[in-house]
Amino acid sequence: MSDDEFDEALVRAAFALAGRNGWGGVSVAEAARSAGLDLARARGRFPGRAALLLKLGRMADQAALAQTPTEGSVRDRLFYLVMERLDVLQDHRAGVLALLRRLPFEPGTALLLDTATRRSLRWLLEAAGVSTAGLRGELRAQGLYAVWLWAVRAWQNDETDDLSATMSAVDTALQRAGRLAEWLGERAPDGAEAAGTAPEPPPDAEPPAPEAPPPPVLGGSGPDVPIPGTPPP
Repeated sequence: MSDDEFDEALVRAAFALAGRNGWGGVSVAEAARSAGLDLARARGRFPGRAALLLKLGRMADQAALAQTPTEGSVRDRLFYLVMERLDVLQDHRAGVLALLRRLPFEPGTALLLDTATRRSLRWLLEAAGVSTAGLRGELRAQGLYAVWLWAVRAWQNDETDDLSATMSAVDTALQRAGRLAEWLGERAPDGAEAAGTAPEPPPDAEPPAPEAPPPPVLGGSGPDVPIPGTPPP
């Protein structure tokens, strides 16, 4: 079994356990035992539950980035990329929902996911052909973050088989982000932004701000190691 196969099997087992017992009842060792995986190898690759979350986030990123769209508008490309990430969460739906319910009681885990999610969304913007450099890039990243929160909230309540309600919410959120052609914009040609030819984001381009948004889920991060000082999830 390759490392990727091992990791995916362990993540799948962990979120299956979470769906049955709640996220508080999950441990790396228990997930490994339930999947018939070697404990020593699991310990070496997953120091704690935080590593499981980061791995799922990277799996979602890889699914979205594997076939990055090259045609259509920026909004069309972002719609595709966001839905591809959500499709991975859907594969582990019961466990991810259990995690969402637990996050208010684990602020360290929530902070970890917030940081990782913001990093993941920058990758989506770049994949869609949108620069995340500079102040303009920060504004774009913040806008897509708001879209992601809106999308996750819709996904939590979407019981349709084809996620049609979620797709509608993502489309609406992207529309409400406001004049995406100017607010996001295509990547400028080399040197264009420095020459002052790149368009400024319009002052009224406000991203959507859902009421009581859910915690961010889930972003890929760096190596599978917990953040120092983060309580073991």
